[in-house]
Amino acid sequence: MDAIWVENLERYWAHIASFLTLALATGCSGHAALYKRNSRSAIGWIGLILLVPVLGSVLYVLLGINRVRRKAITLFESVSPRHAPGADPEDVRSLVANTIGEEHRNLANIARIVGAETNTPLLAGNRIDPLFGGDRAFPAMLAAIEAAQNSVTLASYHFSNDAEGQTFVQALIRAHQRGVKVRVLLDDFGQRTYLPNAYRPLSRANVPTALFLPAFRPWPNPFINLRNHRKILVVDGKVGFTGGMNIHDGHVRVPKYRSPVRDIHFRLQGPVVADLQRTFVRDWFFAARDVITGDAFFPLLLERGNALARGIPDGPDGELDTIRFSMLAGLEAADHSVQIVTPYFVPDETLMTSLSVAAMSGIDVDIILPEHSNMPFVDWATRHQIGRLIQRGVRVWLAPSPFDHSKLMVVDKTWSLFGSANWDARSLRLNFEFCVESYDHVLGDRLARRIAARKRISRQLTLEELAKRPFPIRLRDGIARLFTPYL
Repeated sequence: MDAIWVENLERYWAHIASFLTLALATGCSGHAALYKRNSRSAIGWIGLILLVPVLGSVLYVLLGINRVRRKAITLFESVSPRHAPGADPEDVRSLVANTIGEEHRNLANIARIVGAETNTPLLAGNRIDPLFGGDRAFPAMLAAIEAAQNSVTLASYHFSNDAEGQTFVQALIRAHQRGVKVRVLLDDFGQRTYLPNAYRPLSRANVPTALFLPAFRPWPNPFINLRNHRKILVVDGKVGFTGGMNIHDGHVRVPKYRSPVRDIHFRLQGPVVADLQRTFVRDWFFAARDVITGDAFFPLLLERGNALARGIPDGPDGELDTIRFSMLAGLEAADHSVQIVTPYFVPDETLMTSLSVAAMSGIDVDIILPEHSNMPFVDWATRHQIGRLIQRGVRVWLAPSPFDHSKLMVVDKTWSLFGSANWDARSLRLNFEFCVESYDHVLGDRLARRIAARKRISRQLTLEELAKRPFPIRLRDGIARLFTPYL
């Protein structure tokens, strides 16, 4: 009987293999057709699955299924931040107008759209201080950790165990040893790209530390292409820090980095800090299965300034597209100017169209990019598509070294969007990101002046320069554009 079974298997193995290959391709193609929101992305994946049998399906399973169905969690009432409730939707216009003036009433449309997407209120009474560069941001963050009395929660994409990182590691260990409730969340993939990292020294010191989405866990791993790119620090539940900075020497002036990476972090005080903490708590539970609750993490938050603000978490789960909608809302509501600073710029067609429409409507749209980023293939993809924006009146500026990692959007020198998200597919479709929107004349004007100063030392990219690229370079750039949604 065994011999007959083996003989039949040998006779029909090709048919069996073909059937299994067809079944796998059909299943993956059906999944792409059902769940890929972007039609071009769906068509691209289906083409790869059908034209490259088995391998195409394997790549889709690894890189194409990007939604995390995070288990819903119900926390105790004490987890909910105890601040004054935000305005109802019908009151948003009045809230914004009363805070920043009737002349900026148009910006209330942003608040309504973002509120509908995030289902969180716009909060008054916040103070937001920009911290330019690691030489200013890191000392402020370390001072807050050293002064912590109840809790410290820290999430970072890169957290190196270099000289600067060790300073943070020791501060966190000291806080833990004096009884402060310390929680550190690190993205697993991000830690592997900067070695040595801070995970081991923190774990050896018994500081509660967790890795978000282990990238190299045993097969199958549907999350291998996802990253937690958020940068959040909250101390005693009262002061928060967020922005684009990772923790490593590259952000400060040390002998190895005489020209440090440019970036901006922000210190926040007031009710909006609860939005940072709530985002960390959800991520921590997902990674560590540990519920964070109590007054040590969620104290009563009083008003500390005049800014309206709201935290905007975004990721490939139920919060997908919140930051993208915020960007679109800002472009739609702009009346005079839009200023954008980003290290990587490969937006989707909808964002490209909105940028073009804003410029063609007479709004000053300025985009400042690095002359050379730390990811050449992204620069190539940017060069391929950015000519369409320039042709329609968007001004693109290339900033000289050092590399600028800042992520900013300022509308009419009043509305600001800042945080960890870049203007590319990875940030807006694959990463877990966190941004803050702010309605504040003082902050908006300060950031606008900072961007204008950066523009003055940059050079404007022209259509003539793009047209003069040799054919092999243009072909390279076009090919790079095809792959950026998957990287």
